[in-house]
Amino acid sequence: MELNRIHSILDNKEKCDVFFGDRPVWIQEINDTVAKVGFVDNFEEKDVYIKDLYERNL
Repeated sequence: MELNRIHSILDNKEKCDVFFGDRPVWIQEINDTVAKVGFVDNFEEKDVYIKDLYERNL
């Protein structure tokens, strides 16, 4: 995923299905090339590279 797409998702509050691996996540914050995400299926949080996030059904 590109940084500008993440900004678009966060700025517009649009509903988007974002994934890391095969797990759905919500983006908590971004910092350069890293995003802090929370996993939808539990309370786990993780710092991941923005390039490793993706949207399904584009």
